[in-house]
Amino acid sequence: MVNEHMSLGELAAAAGLPARTVRFYIARGLVAGPAKSGRGAVYTAAHLARLEWIKELQSQGRTLAEIGAIGGGQSPEVVPEPTAWWQHAVADDVVVWVRAGAAPWRTRQIRKWIDQLARQLAQANDEPGKEQDP
Repeated sequence: MVNEHMSLGELAAAAGLPARTVRFYIARGLVAGPAKSGRGAVYTAAHLARLEWIKELQSQGRTLAEIGAIGGGQSPEVVPEPTAWWQHAVADDVVVWVRAGAAPWRTRQIRKWIDQLARQLAQANDEPGKEQDP
């Protein structure tokens, strides 16, 4: 039985491929990136199914280019994992979307930039000589 969440090494072993090959497929867009990236990246059963699908097509003599064209980046049998996003309203007319699950240091960095953007937009609205739409 395959774990629901796997490391790159576990995914590669389950698929019978070198980890380097899995990374190559991800870089080429044949396989989706990890469900959770960064240290401790997580791969799912959908990634394994995709790798098995690629191996099956290769055993039929298909090239990676053909496989990419057939699958359009995702195999028809595999629905991509849902991705959570955070929505930050920085002004009445501006919303910034950030993918959830980033590393804590990255989340702090993004939050700092969003706060800075909100301050700059508020300051621009308070300036007396601001441009008006025609």
